[in-house]
Amino acid sequence: MWLSDRRGFLAGLGALSLAGCGFTPVHAPGGAGEAVRGQFLVAPPRDREQFSFSNRVEDKIGRNEAAPLALAYRIATRADSVAITADQEIQRYNLEGFVEYEVIDRASEEVLSSGTVRNFTSYSATGTTVATLAAERDAYGRLMVILADQLVTRLYASAGSFGVERAEGEGA
Repeated sequence: MWLSDRRGFLAGLGALSLAGCGFTPVHAPGGAGEAVRGQFLVAPPRDREQFSFSNRVEDKIGRNEAAPLALAYRIATRADSVAITADQEIQRYNLEGFVEYEVIDRASEEVLSSGTVRNFTSYSATGTTVATLAAERDAYGRLMVILADQLVTRLYASAGSFGVERAEGEGA
């Protein structure tokens, strides 16, 4: 009984400390998620990976042809073999991805923010050729979702630095 009361007390104490610092969840009304939504025109994709990436970004922040800001990006990937048998057969690959991005004011064409996100995923090459190709394609898709989510998180975090502000009176 005492243990459950202590957990409740600590949870309440944690909630009070967050409320006291002006914490506002990203997706709360007036949060950075709401402020960023619809503010970007994402560069159009030219291949499968860019399509997966831009589709995920647009799912998170919306699509707006008349947006005041443009999001330009360049994707680079690299596959490394990481599990090699004694017979020199590759059984696993690490797939590393990098996205260099720029937030551009569409009116002045000024670069307001830029950066790079990077991450990796892996896939197995131990099945048939068809299974390996399917695993590779899936790994590229997963990697693009991971990179897009990282980029959107950066946009939320730096929304104020390129003129996207939260609603008046909301916490920082």
